[in-house]
Parts: sequence; C-alpha cells; structure tokens
Amino acid sequence: MGMMIKTNLPDTLPVFPLPGALLLPRARLPLHIFEPRYVAMLEDCLKTSDRLIGMIQPREVPGGEKRLSAIGCAGRITGFSETEDGRYMITLTGICRFRLRAEVETDTPYRRAQIDWAPFARDLGAEETDPGFSREPFLALLARYFAARELGTDWSGIKSADTELLINSLSMLLPFPPEDKQALLEAPSLVTRRETLVTLLEFALRSGGSDEVLQ
Repeated sequence: MGMMIKTNLPDTLPVFPLPGALLLPRARLPLHIFEPRYVAMLEDCLKTSDRLIGMIQPREVPGGEKRLSAIGCAGRITGFSETEDGRYMITLTGICRFRLRAEVETDTPYRRAQIDWAPFARDLGAEETDPGFSREPFLALLARYFAARELGTDWSGIKSADTELLINSLSMLLPFPPEDKQALLEAPSLVTRRETLVTLLEFALRSGGSDEVLQ
C-alpha cells in the first residue's frame, strides 16, 4: 500500500481494449481515436490530472465471449491533436503495467477497471538495462526478419536507440499475433522480453513467414 501513496497512481482506470496493441513503460504509442465511446473516454481523461488510459488486450474465452487480459499497461496522454472531422490522434507514453482486479460498474460508455500496480513497481524506476544484450547479432536477425516479411524500416533510428527503447519499441511495432504481444508485455524484465522477442523472430523465420511474400 505504501507504493500507492508514493506514486499517486489511481486505483481505477478507464480501459481501452485493443487487440494487438502493446504499450510498454517509457515507450510511446500513437493511437487514432474515432469511435464515439473512446472519444468520450479521451475527453474525460483529458479533464483528469494524471491523463491515464489503461491499454489492455481483449481475449476470447471458450464460447466466444470476450474478456480482458489479466495484465495491461497504463499510458499518459502526452500528445494530442484533433482532425477537422472530429477524430483524434494521440500519443500515449507508457507509465506502468498493472494487473486487472475487477471491472467496475460505470455509467460511462467505455469500460473502467480496478487495478493493482504493485506487481510492476519496478516499471516506475530507472530505465532497465540488459547487460547480456549483443546488438550486432540481434540487428542481423532483425534484418533477416524484415527482409522475409518485406517490411520497410528506419534503420538509422533503430540502430542508434538505447537498448530498452530498441527492445520495447520493436515489441510494440512488429506484427506479432495478440497472444505473442501479451507474452512480450508480461515478460518480467527487459532481459526476458528480449529473449522472448528473439524467440518470436526466430520462430517467424523458421516457419517460413513467406506465405505473404510468394502470392
């Protein structure tokens, strides 16, 4: 409980369920918001002092019902612009992951949840390091993945990024399925996230990944 007082993070958050969307601490996620209930969420959120939104992935349970994943990540609105036709472009900056405790009854058109920050207190600390990270072999693997998937990328930006930003940004940007994104989110540390990312890249290369390319 001491942590709550120290961080002043709220114990309930508006949640934005979005499959395949991943937000990680200190990384930035651009979002395009146009659905009326999420426009309402955004407008309400901008009136609060902390401007926090909880990004979380929906998951299907047997019977086709959609539940929310157990773990998400809160982001602060750090960029905001409105288009002429009433849509919004926002940037969320990752603050801290959370565990979902329960959804709360709400009269808002969007969902709200009770959350627990305590399991992820280290997200609020200093930037994480990964002492065992070998950048050259990693970038070589990444280059093979980009070539196999015919993805264009800004190499200069990627190559020069600090390790944490590099690993977290790639985890967010690469087109992995939602369950893989969730595994990257839930990785306890930067080291385990990097190991998970390498495994996913190697798996994608081994399984061909060429069905999109050959058509």
